[in-house]
Amino acid sequence: MLNYVGILLKELRIHGRGGQGSVTAAELIAVAAFESGAFSQAFPAFGVERRGAPVQAFVRFSDQKIRLRSQIYEPDYIIVQDSTLIKDVPVFSGLKKGGIAIINTEKAEDYQVPEGVRLITLDATKIALDVLGLPIANTALMGAFAAATGEIEFSALESALRDRFPGPLAEKNILAARRAFDMVREGV
Repeated sequence: MLNYVGILLKELRIHGRGGQGSVTAAELIAVAAFESGAFSQAFPAFGVERRGAPVQAFVRFSDQKIRLRSQIYEPDYIIVQDSTLIKDVPVFSGLKKGGIAIINTEKAEDYQVPEGVRLITLDATKIALDVLGLPIANTALMGAFAAATGEIEFSALESALRDRFPGPLAEKNILAARRAFDMVREGV
């Protein structure tokens, strides 16, 4: 999208529940975008601040400095970390035509996505359980996002994960991200 001064600006909204790593995902995607050569910003929005409560996190990408500081109401992309949110939260609200919705789900359902939106579903929780031994699917979803959008390079995501997590934990998170990346690239 070109904003009012002609700056190329893309926006991501992440929907999750407290404790699922939505804020961490936003921060790491923004770092990877910066390392990929874009200007970026990440920030959370909290309502009830407790584990399991719905949360949102946001990321902006641009070819120039970003001065906008509002929440994201009309994203180009969304990531839904917990598909049960779809029945309670308007996750598709404002999603632009031509946008991409990535949903963590074990079975592809007939979600009512807006017209012109590409829907990608994958069982990121299974990937996380297989690789990390925990149902924390945020890094797998970051890999899916990288493959689906091209907004971040996988090597930049890998670098951001290595900077954030220590040794073996970084490698496991990179493996989870790589599996999801490959699945989306292969159209699985």
